[in-house]
Amino acid sequence: MATSLKRGDTVRWKTSQGTTSGKVEKKLTAPTKIKGHRAAASKDNPEYLVVSDKSGEKAAHKPGSLKKTR
Repeated sequence: MATSLKRGDTVRWKTSQGTTSGKVEKKLTAPTKIKGHRAAASKDNPEYLVVSDKSGEKAAHKPGSLKKTR
């Protein structure tokens, strides 16, 4: 589990197509909409906005689903 991630950290996560990687853009601590989807982030339950290296798409992920690679 990734715990102290910050902007620019390289991370990887599992998708239905396999493992992918990207960079952390920011920590989300309030509910946020991303491409029509609602990320239920809060101060007690933060999520991270990441940008995929492969597609350039943004998505919110829980800290437990991200693994820091560098």
